[in-house]
Amino acid sequence: MKLPRDMQKKQEKFRLRSNFKPKGSQPEAIKKLIAGFSQNQNQTLLGVTGSGKTFTMANVIASLNKPTLVLAHNKTLAAQLYNEFKEFFPNNRVEYFVSYYDYYQPESYIPQKDQYIEKDSAINPKIEQLRLAATASLASRNDCIVVASVSCIYGLGNPENFVNMGFELSKDDSLPRKELIKKLVDIQFERNDTELAPGRFRVKGDTIDFIPGYFDNIIRIELFGEKIEKIAEIDKVSGNVKETFNYFFVYPAKHFVIPKEAVDSALVSIEKQLKIDLPKLGMLEAHRLKQRTLYDIDMIRETGSCKGIENYSLHFDGRKPGEPPFCLLDYFPKDFLIIIDESHQTIPQVKAMYKGDYSRKKNLVDYGFRLTTAFDNRPLKFQEFEEFIKQNRTLFVSATPADYEIEKSKAVVEQIIRPTGLIDPAVEVRPIKGQVDDLIQNIQKTIADQNRVLVTTLTKKLAEELTDYLAEKGIKTRYLHSEVETIERTEIIRQLRLGKFDVLVGINLLREGLDIPEVGFIGILDADKEGFLRDQRSLIQIIGRAARNIDSKVILYADNMTDSIKSALAETERRRKLQIEYNKSHKIKPKTINKPIREKEVDLTDIKHIPKKEIPNLIIELEAEMQEAAEQLNFERAIALRDRIVKLKSNQ
Repeated sequence: MKLPRDMQKKQEKFRLRSNFKPKGSQPEAIKKLIAGFSQNQNQTLLGVTGSGKTFTMANVIASLNKPTLVLAHNKTLAAQLYNEFKEFFPNNRVEYFVSYYDYYQPESYIPQKDQYIEKDSAINPKIEQLRLAATASLASRNDCIVVASVSCIYGLGNPENFVNMGFELSKDDSLPRKELIKKLVDIQFERNDTELAPGRFRVKGDTIDFIPGYFDNIIRIELFGEKIEKIAEIDKVSGNVKETFNYFFVYPAKHFVIPKEAVDSALVSIEKQLKIDLPKLGMLEAHRLKQRTLYDIDMIRETGSCKGIENYSLHFDGRKPGEPPFCLLDYFPKDFLIIIDESHQTIPQVKAMYKGDYSRKKNLVDYGFRLTTAFDNRPLKFQEFEEFIKQNRTLFVSATPADYEIEKSKAVVEQIIRPTGLIDPAVEVRPIKGQVDDLIQNIQKTIADQNRVLVTTLTKKLAEELTDYLAEKGIKTRYLHSEVETIERTEIIRQLRLGKFDVLVGINLLREGLDIPEVGFIGILDADKEGFLRDQRSLIQIIGRAARNIDSKVILYADNMTDSIKSALAETERRRKLQIEYNKSHKIKPKTINKPIREKEVDLTDIKHIPKKEIPNLIIELEAEMQEAAEQLNFERAIALRDRIVKLKSNQ
């Protein structure tokens, strides 16, 4: 990728900071992985829960010193990994890249009902800012770790445009005010002289303030005539100068930025494609396609955009039909490290993305809602994703790796021994009859021991009903709902650790990535219902959530000993024996992991996880907090609390 003048990437080294050294299986695993990667080999790290897989990954990253993509299969796990790597590498760039939709309804057409559903979405501005920060960091430095969900394989815009359409600002350079404003507008900045936010700018005389899309504070440019006299970072709240610069590079405010000449060329290409597609359709479908496409062309020509402009990405990118779209992986240099965490879950997700997208688009194309080139606005096909695996060092990480990872790896490195000496939990199988009563008894005992509880169910409805039932029994319970906003999920887990509530109920969200040392009991309901949620790998993963606490135990409620249950129990027992032998030979007395709890990062606004029985008491607490905020003249906080109270009252 061509970089602008003076924008050669910083060659900083990864500097790992930690208060502890590798122990247990970690030293041998780190040594083997580094040796394997020196020969460009793909490898698998089979690491049990609580063995410190993330610390092992961090040591490998620090040793290889290459830009790194850490791929996770859900946003909750990605958020946890992001926070852990930030702690390990405070002096390097650690970024977060997940889907920025709080709500997303894709464009679709249902022929049976003759029903067209328009695309509808709500973008989370904070996550959009984090995504822009990730690409800006990749463009400017090599010591960069990006923790991403599988959304990173979706189209993102040409990385060369992202860099080359940015521009540099240097103190004492000549740059007329009008030209600076035009440059900002060309790269998708919006003028707003009233309220600044990421991606906006304002003009006051010869002073231009803007906030980059990936930034929190204001960048102020002071001009004297046509000369840049001063470049400064201004604290957004206090207005104080934080730092002055001799040079600052401005990246686009959005990922999709297109040079004017590319727009003109794209419009010609779209018109050509329309002429090719029309004869293939019936009269009604052809009329529909022609009307919509010509309207979109007019909108792009006049405003630079249109609804669903991403469906024309092939024309704007200059790609040939079938060529892979640009995505986050294209923003990395040629030689980078790929770590696929919980690979047994992440790989199947990547495989499924393209087929699901294609089947939805086919109806839109067949019935004249989109040009055939809309098929090329898509995620990567799995074979295309595999090309990145082949070209770069790849580490698959899982406690239960699947056949694919093992086949693609030159070596499978086991990390069974935990540095803490903690042993896999004792596991019991109990009958389904009376499982809820038995569950409540175990929950009450666990709470009395000041530990927390995880309960997994098979359906969302059962999880919600169980949450309400436990609340009626006086047990503080929450449900980690799949519809709870991304940023709020980590806050719910933080509150569980703090003891704000004692029981967290969920479905498959509780299998991987939840690092909660306070969990002393896990109840697995309907454990003998064979399937995706109760296969061998899933059961081992669920059991592993209790492997960070010396007092923990797991109960599987089942009437039949399925093959999955037998295999999971056998593997758990194998790992227990290895750890017990290690503890005896090294005279280790296991201790529960003591992991600090982070400061509050976000106020919960969602209420889906709260049982109805607890809403009245919560309203009383929030009203008192709102009154206190108002008395302290913190009106923004008071308004946010008021809105949440209104939402809670409407849900009673």
